[in-house]
Amino acid sequence: MSILRLEDVVKIYGDYAAVNHLSFAIPKGAVFGLLGPNGAGKTTLIRIITSIIRADTGQVWLDGEKLNTKHPGQIGYMPEERGLYKKMKVGEQLTYLARLKGLSPADTKKELRYWFERFEIKDWWDKKIEELSKGMQQKVQFIATVLHKPKLLILDEPFSGLDPINTNLIKDEIRKLNKDGTSIIFSTHRMESVEEMCEHIVLINKGKNVLEGKVTDVKEQFKDHIFKIEYAGSLPPDLAATDEANDSFEIKATTDRELKVKVAENADSNEILRHLISKGVHIRSFNEILPTINEIFIKRVGESDE
Repeated sequence: MSILRLEDVVKIYGDYAAVNHLSFAIPKGAVFGLLGPNGAGKTTLIRIITSIIRADTGQVWLDGEKLNTKHPGQIGYMPEERGLYKKMKVGEQLTYLARLKGLSPADTKKELRYWFERFEIKDWWDKKIEELSKGMQQKVQFIATVLHKPKLLILDEPFSGLDPINTNLIKDEIRKLNKDGTSIIFSTHRMESVEEMCEHIVLINKGKNVLEGKVTDVKEQFKDHIFKIEYAGSLPPDLAATDEANDSFEIKATTDRELKVKVAENADSNEILRHLISKGVHIRSFNEILPTINEIFIKRVGESDE
């Protein structure tokens, strides 16, 4: 079942289609990457999902129901541009935001105690937001986003301004929330974070869905059938002297004790292993080189621009 489903969603500003007949679904319980270049329509799409603005046409379903007035209370949204009141104290602000999300005074107190202990920030209660570093503000914003235990959590560049230690802290909390049942939309330009955190992705460009699927399936779809082979000892003279190619594969010596092999799309990769073993090569490892999400992003956006 999907936690979120969009069907033929359109949002137009003047002559510009920010979201252009966009459809996709997010599996319940997934960590889902929402990707796209600047100006692709991601921010407009998030505003539609969170009911900040309405789509001109199309439908959005949250947890099986058409988007309605009760759903904003079931969503947590941490925008890239942080929305904290700089003159307010941390404790006052988080209490205010929790009450806006419908938490009772008792639940607000309980959740704030949990998160202040969890992040070891008890002494921040009476600090003003403007007194905090960007990374410290980021932690406060994260708490504000998850206090009400949303069904769907939308994180836009959640690691911006964080040092490596606090980045890992927030990553751990995201994983824990997901393990406890929260579905997560993860919007970022850091493709290494997508590789690490996301199970599914959608890539949008110019308001359209140009790629969607499981990360593992997408990488398989765009692979170039290239393998890296590490070997021990020396290559036989006939392999060491020249590159070798036939209808099934092409072998290139790239570095000392490493070969790169391009295998024909319909060929059996085991054939190259049999061939090298028959030549007397002592193989230590044999791995397919899959494209990174960053490489796929650049390639697919370029294709869709054309």
